[in-house]
Amino acid sequence: MSDVPITVAHGDGIGPEIMDAVLFMLREGGARLAPETIQIGQACYEAGHPAGIAPESWESLRRTRVFLKSPITTPQGGGFKSLNVTIRKTLALFANVRPNVAYAPFVETKHPDMDVTIVRENEEDLYAGIEHQQTPQVVQCLKLITRPGTERICRYAFEYARANGRKRVTCMSKDNIMKYTDGLFHGVFDEIAADYPDIEADHKIIDIGTALLADQPERFDVIVTTNLYGDILSDVAAQIAGSVGMNGSSNIGEACAMFEAIHGSAPDIAGQGIANPSGLLYGALMMLQHIGQGDVAKTLHGAWLKTLEDGIHTGDIASEGHTKEKVGTRGFAEAVVARLGQEPSTLRVPAYGKSFPVPQPKPTPEVKKDLVGVDVFIDWKPGAPDDLGGQLQKLQGEALELVMITNRGVKVWPDGLPETFCTDHWRCRFQTPDGKPTRNGEIIALLQRIEDGGLDFIKTEHLYEFDGKRGYSLGQGQRAK
Repeated sequence: MSDVPITVAHGDGIGPEIMDAVLFMLREGGARLAPETIQIGQACYEAGHPAGIAPESWESLRRTRVFLKSPITTPQGGGFKSLNVTIRKTLALFANVRPNVAYAPFVETKHPDMDVTIVRENEEDLYAGIEHQQTPQVVQCLKLITRPGTERICRYAFEYARANGRKRVTCMSKDNIMKYTDGLFHGVFDEIAADYPDIEADHKIIDIGTALLADQPERFDVIVTTNLYGDILSDVAAQIAGSVGMNGSSNIGEACAMFEAIHGSAPDIAGQGIANPSGLLYGALMMLQHIGQGDVAKTLHGAWLKTLEDGIHTGDIASEGHTKEKVGTRGFAEAVVARLGQEPSTLRVPAYGKSFPVPQPKPTPEVKKDLVGVDVFIDWKPGAPDDLGGQLQKLQGEALELVMITNRGVKVWPDGLPETFCTDHWRCRFQTPDGKPTRNGEIIALLQRIEDGGLDFIKTEHLYEFDGKRGYSLGQGQRAK
């Protein structure tokens, strides 16, 4: 079998040390690889590349489609972009997969039975970064959840569970509040779960789910969730597992994949030869499974765990009673290589089943889409909602009537309460009187009347029905028509 080309970046700080150690373990472990090296990080930033990567390096990534990356240092101050975000977005790496495993009793932890993998959607949600300041008092960030993106990440979670011998996938969302965005994520998860009867599926509201993860992580197996929730959950899980230095992660896309440690470049210990290469090694093992060399990954993983069991530890995980020999970066790598072919007696080696193709979303079926109204957002000084309502009623016209005004989501007109605090950002909902569809031309005419009336409209959101089902949220206190 021919060697698989991969792109390697040694990174900054401790990056070159741990990458050299990991490449040594991969070679000695029988990994069939053909690495080619690119430069990223500090040197690229200083050379005038604001994202930390030179343009020519993209050609290597697009050619090999597999990236093993050491941590980098992002300079402080404006003008410098996160390389991780740049790579994830540019190469459409939609799935971030992060195993969080306790290595008790050899690495101290309060949760010795923890073995949880977080599968995080990597491109959508609030991390689309679409933000606007709309009034002097109010800014917004758009939360974007798509059906195709949700299908892909949920199916990936179930395929990952099946390939790695996992028994349950838990979805986490906040669809009791965000009924359309998080509701879509939860609903699609349930649809996908039906295709995997061999795997248990359940759902947790994100707040109590996070609390349970922090307190009883052994209750979870694989967790799939949206971008922001996944970012938070991943850090919670890494912290309570015992050591951030032991965790790796993969970023998977249809065309490319990136594998790395989850920790930073640790410049304070760079060059001392004491850094723990385990996190990057774990990322490399995930890479081996991805490229179809799960057999090598399993062998290396067994040797790594046997090293931990034998008490050969780097300083960050050394502890009295469990550490028999404290070693540096190279010494730890050599200890792993010396144990190739050996199996741990206490710790469990993951299944490392066959790799699987990136799931594809199903075509979205045709639906009947009807425009039934518009939310017009107005910048208006805080005042009596009845005054604004009275002005807008004079401008509404026959095709669209004012049915509600909200402020920060709370209905303040009609029949609002005087205790409700209001800002200068008002959502004014106009709907067709008979519930029949309207046209964009009627909305444009309404906006012209609002403009002529001296009111400052700053944004609109069309109100649609899809196959007769409402596609917009009601205001708090608003009744459905």
